[in-house]
Amino acid sequence: MKKKNNLLLWLCALVVAVSAQADALILNGDMEKGVDGWPEGWQRHAQAAWLEENGNHFLRQSAAGPDKMIMFYQSIRMPASAEAYKLSFRVRWEGVEVGREKWHDARVIIDFKDASGEKLPGGPGHPSFKGSSKGWETRTIGLVVPPGAAILEIMPTLYNASAGTLDIDDFELMPIPLEEAGFLEYRLSERMPLPQGIKTPELVVIGNRLVGKADGQEVWLQGVAIASLEWSAVGDNILKSVTNSLTEWHANVIRLAVKPNFWFGKGPWQSDGGLKYRALVDEVVWQVQQHGGWVVIDLHEYRAPEQKHADFWRDVATRYANHPGVIFGLLNEPHDITWEVWRNGGWVTDKPKSKDGVVAENAEPIKRSVSIGMQQLVEVVRKTGARNILSAGGLDWGYDLAGVLEGFALTDKVGNGIMYESHVYPWKREWQKRFLDAAAEYPILIGEVGCQPERMPFIPPEAHEMPETWAPDMLGCIQRYRLNWTAWCFHPRSSPCLLLDWEYTPTPYWGVPVKAALAGKEFEMEKMR
Repeated sequence: MKKKNNLLLWLCALVVAVSAQADALILNGDMEKGVDGWPEGWQRHAQAAWLEENGNHFLRQSAAGPDKMIMFYQSIRMPASAEAYKLSFRVRWEGVEVGREKWHDARVIIDFKDASGEKLPGGPGHPSFKGSSKGWETRTIGLVVPPGAAILEIMPTLYNASAGTLDIDDFELMPIPLEEAGFLEYRLSERMPLPQGIKTPELVVIGNRLVGKADGQEVWLQGVAIASLEWSAVGDNILKSVTNSLTEWHANVIRLAVKPNFWFGKGPWQSDGGLKYRALVDEVVWQVQQHGGWVVIDLHEYRAPEQKHADFWRDVATRYANHPGVIFGLLNEPHDITWEVWRNGGWVTDKPKSKDGVVAENAEPIKRSVSIGMQQLVEVVRKTGARNILSAGGLDWGYDLAGVLEGFALTDKVGNGIMYESHVYPWKREWQKRFLDAAAEYPILIGEVGCQPERMPFIPPEAHEMPETWAPDMLGCIQRYRLNWTAWCFHPRSSPCLLLDWEYTPTPYWGVPVKAALAGKEFEMEKMR
């Protein structure tokens, strides 16, 4: 009987050990188990050493000069069911000098590959280290698994660095829920209470109009787009511009461009984790609602919805859930993707096909990536409990809404509804097909619209039109069909400009007619484009 009990104990211990090994995706990540003077599971290298410090074991890599790469390699076969991982490790570096190129330093290379070994996009970038650390640091990274990924490669490396050492220890990899991947080093926002004394009514979509939820009266959004928080963490005269646009220009809506990197505190010169940036947006939200107006929080990025955009909306929607004056602009200007990818997601190619009559309107770099689709952004917002109206931009840099009528409309089962967003400039044609047909079925926001005398470099000469003919027709079109609109741009240096200066003097070619339209002047559309 005693022998049988001992056997049972031994079998239990074996099961526990095997289970622990199965759960540990990086075996011997703490480097404590050694075989023949080297940590088990880690390759030997002439420029590396297995060291002990205060009873703790770790690996040290030492640079061998430029053009010499010192690397450890871990290849992990990933379970097909995993959508995201948490990778953590400890790192310390000393005297790391850059080699012949600026990226020749110490780093941890992280790559996804498919079953055949082909590298896939979707990695988090490579954490890099230069100079010297003050001691051991712990790094924690969320990894979103791209479609088709079967292998994760983790490679601590002295990448052709001229000099220095890199110490590594305690590598751990564990599956986590997808929605947690973006929040391992950032605390999710708490719900922001409604400001006292707000005058803004809650909106819902009824047919092709926005109406007050309480009284059913139509609300026509007319205002301006305020730029600069997409290129600066502090912006240019943001609060002053909000006040002026609401009072002197008679706007009832502000489209506020924001960037996720600034929101999460990862922009240049940010050292507070984004606290001041988010507080500034809070102030805009409060100020607009105090005036009885609306603010469209414009996620000012391009191409296609990605997981990083879902992370942004999870936080923003939590923060401003059910604020009656806050509208969520899901993605600024999608382009060079199919309607299928726009709605449902998929691979985005790195070389978009050129089309006749379609011009490249922005110098944003093109890369191969995975899109999660616009519908997923809707779902992410609604999971936070936010009912807020959503605005979804179409294709062709936000202009084309034709696909919405061709089976690619978004679904919103639990919120206040969705309006679709178009950006209209003088070089755009086929107004009827690209946005007016959709306007007969759905609420439309002309989120960007504007003109200027000078031809922009990317516009063919034959596509340029002067403001004196285009502006009255465009404003007349907006008024005839009662399209919601925010004119671009309430800034003296972001073309087409509504302002000549920070005294808020309107530009004669665009600011003057816009200010007049916001004050009630009626324009006639004499010619459809």
